[in-house]
Amino acid sequence: MNIDHAVDKEYEDKSLTEIAKAPVAAIQGVSERQAQLLHEAFGITTVEQLANNRFFKLAQAITILASKEDLVQS
Repeated sequence: MNIDHAVDKEYEDKSLTEIAKAPVAAIQGVSERQAQLLHEAFGITTVEQLANNRFFKLAQAITILASKEDLVQS
């Protein structure tokens, strides 16, 4: 699987398991400062913790369900 455009260059040759354990800043587009803010606000330090954060999961679930809401009400 090619995820070169999803992670910083230094993580392109890493396994998905290694990337999950990597700092949040390993995700392309997330700066060290943004990673620090995630840590301060939510205690998030790794990609895995970001993916499993309950607030992010709730927001994603609400957004997915909202896109289907009109279909259910019809």
